[in-house]
Amino acid sequence: MVHVTGLTDGDHGFHIHEKGDFSAPDASSAGAHFNPTNAAHGGPAAPVHHAGDFGNLGSKGGIAHLQLDVAGISLGTGPSSIMGRAVVVHEKADDFTTQPTGNAGARVGCGVIRSEESPDAPTPTETEKAPTPAAGSGSGAAPK
Repeated sequence: MVHVTGLTDGDHGFHIHEKGDFSAPDASSAGAHFNPTNAAHGGPAAPVHHAGDFGNLGSKGGIAHLQLDVAGISLGTGPSSIMGRAVVVHEKADDFTTQPTGNAGARVGCGVIRSEESPDAPTPTETEKAPTPAAGSGSGAAPK
């Protein structure tokens, strides 16, 4: 379940990104969309898409809600885990087509996925990080 406030009205791309690192002012330090299988970018219902492709958040009155069941990711450990990774809201709607990002624009909101049991757990290490996407695939993702 996602609840976001402070957005402009309209649709905003919503993805899970590789790293829970927001040290860069534009949040580019969060890396690309979470994509452990090196799939092409697409919508969450498409047969092929990044694990972190969660579609769009529709904002009305500055508030957006989304509930989404997502296959191919986990809250545990291992290469499909999203724990410690970034959840990112983008400035524009994801078009589900443009590679590798869906042409969703700047990153306007970010957070790190953590459990209540381990709120200070470290972000994924370099060895746990998703592999570098192949040419033509890309960055992006987000979970339930």
